Amino acid sequence: MYFYNDKASLMNNTFNAKRFGLLLKKVLLERPMQMFGFTGLILVLVWMIYFIAKVEIGFGPAQNLSYIWGLAGGGCFLASFVFGYFGSNASGASYLTLPASHLEKWLSGILIAGIFYPLIFLLFYRAMDAAFVAIYHRGLDPQNPLYRRQYDAVYLLRFDSRLASKVYPLFLMFTGVALLGSLYFNKASFIKTALVFCVVCLVIFGLNWLIAESLIGSIDFASPFGGVNILIGKEVGSVELPQKMFQTCMYTFDYVLPMIFWALTYVRLREKEF
Repeated sequence: MYFYNDKASLMNNTFNAKRFGLLLKKVLLERPMQMFGFTGLILVLVWMIYFIAKVEIGFGPAQNLSYIWGLAGGGCFLASFVFGYFGSNASGASYLTLPASHLEKWLSGILIAGIFYPLIFLLFYRAMDAAFVAIYHRGLDPQNPLYRRQYDAVYLLRFDSRLASKVYPLFLMFTGVALLGSLYFNKASFIKTALVFCVVCLVIFGLNWLIAESLIGSIDFASPFGGVNILIGKEVGSVELPQKMFQTCMYTFDYVLPMIFWALTYVRLREKEF
């Protein structure tokens, strides 16, 4: 009986639903400008990207650009502020001494950046996209011989389309990197994390290119864990990974690696000392 109570006490110290609810409420209401203000700003920018791109290059590119930048880019930007308590001694010390477990603090950030924001964005995007498409359809002339073709040429962006399926892994990767970077850089974390991420990507591509060049010879393009385009005279040939190995690599980079970044955020939060 004593052993059971000890386990229950340990679980209560790790996660308590009521305490977690109070923490989440405090996090959201304590910094409304950062949480709600940044979210609103991102949505306004998404609307502007959609509108301007629609006028300049058409509906399809407008839908794609606004969706990519809104979900992957906006999620990354917001995530960099979720744990932005460590820009000063007072706010950093206050956050670390909150009467909540590290798991609860981590979950509050995960909910805001990984659940609440994408849900809000997807609802906003669907309403915005539907409004623009409806306005376009109503503006068409039913008497025009090309009416049916023009009508069918513009339709809602499907959230299960090929483009959308490629954006979700980007969202997971960028958001995980931003969350982790916000705990390593106390100030200007978004800029510093973006610079480090870009440098790492350049180093990986550079090393991959050098290795491919040294092993194969003259190459036209080399993608890490993907394939190599080889220059053969004036022709270009390609060497690609076997399909199963390629799928394994893509699955690792799209889902396993982002989850590692999200998990490392919890580890870093436990180690965090201002």
